[in-house]
Amino acid sequence: MALTGMDIFKQLPKTNCGQCGIPTCLAFAMKLAAGGASLEQCPSVSEEAKALLSEASAPPMRGVTIGEGDYALKIGEELVMYRHEKTFFNPPGYALLIEDTDDPAAVDSKLQSLKDTVYERVGQTLRANLVAVKNTSGDAGKFADMVKKVASAIEYPLVLMAEPAAIEAAFVSADIKKPLLYAATAANVDAMAEIAKKYGAPLAVKPASLDELGDLTTKLDGMGLKDLVIDMGTRTLKETFQNLIFTRRAALKKKMRPFGYPTITFPAEETADDMMETVHAAVYTIKYGGVMVLKDLSPEKAYALFVLRQNVYTDPQRPMQVDQGFYPINGANEESPILITTNFSLTYFIVSSEIEGSKMPVWLGIVDTDGLSTLTAWAAGKFVPERIAAFITKSDILDKVKHKTVVIPGYVAQISGELEEELQGWKIVVGPREAADIPSFLKSFQPVMA
Repeated sequence: MALTGMDIFKQLPKTNCGQCGIPTCLAFAMKLAAGGASLEQCPSVSEEAKALLSEASAPPMRGVTIGEGDYALKIGEELVMYRHEKTFFNPPGYALLIEDTDDPAAVDSKLQSLKDTVYERVGQTLRANLVAVKNTSGDAGKFADMVKKVASAIEYPLVLMAEPAAIEAAFVSADIKKPLLYAATAANVDAMAEIAKKYGAPLAVKPASLDELGDLTTKLDGMGLKDLVIDMGTRTLKETFQNLIFTRRAALKKKMRPFGYPTITFPAEETADDMMETVHAAVYTIKYGGVMVLKDLSPEKAYALFVLRQNVYTDPQRPMQVDQGFYPINGANEESPILITTNFSLTYFIVSSEIEGSKMPVWLGIVDTDGLSTLTAWAAGKFVPERIAAFITKSDILDKVKHKTVVIPGYVAQISGELEEELQGWKIVVGPREAADIPSFLKSFQPVMA
């Protein structure tokens, strides 16, 4: 049972030193009980108190890391049921399913496609995260060979889907770091636990029912295995969706530790339709999949999932933003016009796509307005002459162009006069009000060369 704020307060030093960032020990205790603070923030807490307060200080859902290095994936450690309550922290991973019965040439092609399916959006790299290798053949040697092949071809962490003997053979055959072992059941839990301990790998748990799930996770926890990922065992969209919500609610609202782990789902085993597989993965991206295993992650389907994940796991209290700076579009050169707008991601994408469609070379200047759109930023005093002028003068744009002409959005035409005063020697041009009119504007506009 989780400790209350008063229970925690009794174990704190009661110095009210404020070094944790919270004014009083009582306020810190209340925040810790609510999951809004970490015990590590208190520099004076005793080791005895740390042991007593471990339950309260641990997040209701454990964070689990699969793999090591730059491609490691961390899932779980979420604090809320709904994104708007705070935010979601650790985006889920998408895993491509490879079976050891697959044609080797087809496997090479799928892995190469997976490596190539990488996108840049709003300063973030969007890609898949894992490769799941399944022992469909039942042959431990064949499985080990396929794991070795995949591990040598791609740096993504692996999900090893096999019985204990085959997983052990894979570890002997290939150099793999912290793969997710799939899966411990009531029948093989001891053997899977032994392998997970031996190699320091996270372990997936697949129960026959939710009641059995609690028994398995409790047993494994008692054996010292904390990094667990749970598979509901269901293979229909309706049942899996229901169980994802149930376990999330049980962990966060009821503080039921046996359910407080991230999840793995299998759209690949729920439908034979590739398009519906993507739909299932999209549903679990929203609520509350930790890893989604798919047979098909071709670019057109992967991109839709990647963007959905990015949007869901963006802090709703902090709009998605583009980094401040000047962006060359269509091979911008020293004679290209300069357009200015805000760093709200949607504004950037709309404006940049219209410029790209015009085929005209342009320097697009992005002003940091804390992610607000043009009119909202102007009304909030963030897209104003002083701020725009400071951005331009502190940049190196004059090293890249031979003119001093800047185009501002038509919706803020009223700032043009004041901006000219701030930017002595610059000519301020009022551009279109709508992004759709940018291409025709650019075709007839030419900055005056110095």
